[in-house]
This record gives sequence, structure tokens and C-alpha cells, in this order.
Amino acid sequence: VEDQRARWERKRSRTAKELLETEQKYLEQLDLVLTYFVTILKAKGTLKPAVLETIFGPLESLYSASHVLSLHLEKGNLGPGLENFCQSLDLYGHYAENLEQANKTLKEQVRKNKSFRRFKKLQETRPQFQGRELEDLLPLPVQRLHQYKHFFRDLLENTSPDTAEYQKLAKTVKSVCEVSHWVQDIFDKRENSLQLLRVQKLLKGQKTQVLTPGRWYIREGWLLVVPSKGEELKRRMFFLFSDILIAAKPCHPLHLLNSNKLSCQAVYPLHQCSVDKVFGHTWSQGGLLSLSFPHKTLLLMSSNQQEINDWYQSLRAAVR
Repeated sequence: VEDQRARWERKRSRTAKELLETEQKYLEQLDLVLTYFVTILKAKGTLKPAVLETIFGPLESLYSASHVLSLHLEKGNLGPGLENFCQSLDLYGHYAENLEQANKTLKEQVRKNKSFRRFKKLQETRPQFQGRELEDLLPLPVQRLHQYKHFFRDLLENTSPDTAEYQKLAKTVKSVCEVSHWVQDIFDKRENSLQLLRVQKLLKGQKTQVLTPGRWYIREGWLLVVPSKGEELKRRMFFLFSDILIAAKPCHPLHLLNSNKLSCQAVYPLHQCSVDKVFGHTWSQGGLLSLSFPHKTLLLMSSNQQEINDWYQSLRAAVR
């Protein structure tokens, strides 16, 4: 037991030391943004207050919370430091929610506002920035949140469960994980929206409505459609979403407007679909899937066994 405790203590000390060192580095980077951008821009009035708020969000409050945590860590007061830190965790979620709009507004100001563009360029050439741009520094709080999760988990694993500090660490890990899930959810939804928009732009015309609230993009790829009456195989591009499967074919390569687009051939709702593997159970070449809908059966084929297996799993999951 004594050996185990000594091992825990050594690992815990190492983690605590690394947490403090990385926290100080993180503070230095936040300080760069606050000192050379936020404070001066406020004083000069180069950006309107609302624009300044959109770009930098609650960065000053994040800096303050991190500074207090750093002071507690320096003194070895992990418990009180964590209690204080937990109260400001929601700021990370709000910061992540605003990040996309912050980047958009920053790009817009660089394009439209000549004095801001000159000022930004001048500040970024300072030696303290080491060649980094403001765009590189704005995502730092989101990256730091991810690091906190690992540091606090490591500390928890190497703390004796019968101490008061263990309870505080367990509470902190739970809070950090909750905010981390919230932030991940924000990025997942954003990525999904971009995928839906990309597919919408790929399809000719506006008849097929891809952008629908609650719809999730799953996968896409070329598959061969096996016709029922012995005609030749048709190569089609399929887009799988959480509620529908879209089949499309390329537009004519010489078409003036749509040569690089796809024409939607069919939209299959998945709520009354069943999926079966016709062949492709063994490691032979390729496979065949059967998709049964109330008024139609679709046979999809690929010469790539792995691809058919992946489609089978994805379709089953979407139908479920």
C-alpha cells in the first residue's frame, strides 16, 4: 500500500507540475492577444465595441480565471483552485459557440477596414508572436479545454479516493467533461451543416432539399445499381443521411452550367427500409446489398468487399 501511494504521489506531482507549466504558457499566449490587440483596440477605437466583443468574446474573463488557477497551482492549493475554476467553465462553452462568428467577423474586418488590417499586420510582426497570426491564437481556449480534461483525469487517477481533494477533482472532471461534450456538439453540428450545404451545392437545381433541420450526414460514395430486368449495371453516387438515401448521376460533361454537378435520380426514405447482405459474407471479391422499401427493392453492388461491409454497417445504423 505504501509503495502504491508513493507511486501515485510521484505521478501526481509530475502531472501537477506539467499542468502548471502549460497553464503559464497558455496565459502568456492569451496575454499577447489581450495586450497587443484588445487593450490597444479599445483605447484607439479602431473597431466598434460590438465588433470587438464579437471577435474576442469572453477572452478577458477566461484570462482572469486561468490566472487565478495558476496562482493556486503555484502555491500547491489544488482544491481551492479547482473550486474557483469550475465556476468559470461555462465561459469555455460560450467562447466555442461564438468562435465561428468571431472568425467570420475578423475576416470581414481585415477585408473592409484598412486601418485594422494595417494594425493587425504590424502587431503580428512583433517578435513575441513568433510568426503566428491572430487567427492561430483565437482557438487556444478550445484547445486548452481539451488538455484540462486529460490533466484533471490523470490527477484524479493518482489521488487517493479517501481524501477531500479526490471529491473536488471528481467534481471538476465531471464539469470539464460536460463542457467538453457541449463544445464537441457545437463543432459536430457545424461540421454537419457544412456537409449538408456541400451536398446541396453538388446537386443540380433546388428540387432536392438536403438542408433540413435534424438531418445528419453519414457517408457518400459510388455504387453499382443492379437493374431488375437484366439491363446493364448503372454507376450512381449515393449520399446517406440519417433519414434518407439519395441516388444521383453525373450531369453531361459538356453542360454549360452543371458539368461538375450531379442530377438527383431518387430519394429513398429510410423509416420503412430493411437492409440485407445478398452476398459478401466471406472474403470474396465485393458484395451485393438489398434495400427493401414498401414499393421498391434496390440492389447495390461493389467489387470492393470492405466498401460493401462499411455501407452495410452505415445503412443498418441509419435505419435503426
